[in-house]
Amino acid sequence: MGAMESSSSIKLDNVSKKYGAFHALRDVSFDVKEGEIVGFLGPNGAGKTTAMRILSGFFPPTSGRVFVCGVDMSKNPHKAKRAIGYLPETVSLYPDMKVLEYLRFVAKLKGVPAHEIRGHVRSKMSFCGLADSGHRLIGRLSKGYRQRVGLAQALVADPKVLILDEPTTGLDPTQIKEIRELIRALGQNRAVILSTHILPEVSMLCSRVMMINQGEILASGTVPELASCLQDREAIHIKITNKKDQERALKVLGGIPGVESLTVAEEVRGETFITFETSPDQDLRPCIMKLFVEQGISLSEIQRVQLSLEDIFLGLLKNGKLGRRFS
Repeated sequence: MGAMESSSSIKLDNVSKKYGAFHALRDVSFDVKEGEIVGFLGPNGAGKTTAMRILSGFFPPTSGRVFVCGVDMSKNPHKAKRAIGYLPETVSLYPDMKVLEYLRFVAKLKGVPAHEIRGHVRSKMSFCGLADSGHRLIGRLSKGYRQRVGLAQALVADPKVLILDEPTTGLDPTQIKEIRELIRALGQNRAVILSTHILPEVSMLCSRVMMINQGEILASGTVPELASCLQDREAIHIKITNKKDQERALKVLGGIPGVESLTVAEEVRGETFITFETSPDQDLRPCIMKLFVEQGISLSEIQRVQLSLEDIFLGLLKNGKLGRRFS
């Protein structure tokens, strides 16, 4: 075993995955050390879930190697998997089992000694806010509580590596805040890899970020380094109350230098939403308001908004910045 394999809790070494002629992952390499929460960031279909499944041992890579706490997944999969706690994007639970019953079942599967199961399961339930839910049927739990059960099962047997695939999907704002606080606490003495397409989630939780698109790691570094890479783009959001003004508004906006990627969003109650990208160096809002007033266009709102992750990727690709690695 080499020094690099033993020093990292998670290590992917030139991992590729092909489905026929389709490359889901292309020569992906990264490592995560104990005490790190690393964000795996990308739009839907970028390859995040494929990487998570390979890392968890769910299926093998087409080529390359995976190490978990120094153990080669292909040579000793049982030992490697014992060090992993995995929370998939869609948590598969048994709806007819009670929470306590299910977690005891998972503990047995993961090899927790029989005399330790009771205390071990109780501690995980307490940590995940399930102390009063042990006798509730899983099928009757809310989405947020099912996510807590999923997190508790990932923690059974005290794994040194946690793999969390879109852990806050479908939760309400209060539930999201609670799950994020749990993840932050978990990352203090484990290696955590967090797959998400939500940029603010990464900023709040992760010390390091990897951006993936079309199966390749395109940029990696700390959150401030990544943010500095994205500072030259912003989005402007416009609301027009009269749908009939849409065509004239688009014509006006199309004639303003610096306006790019004009899109018209869904119309609600006759209102039209238009978004475009521009540089934050020039605030185009006063100019747009003046032109709209002159044209009699029914402008009711104009504001700067945070770029979505997809917008950021498009901007980076356009500017030729992807492929930068800071770490």
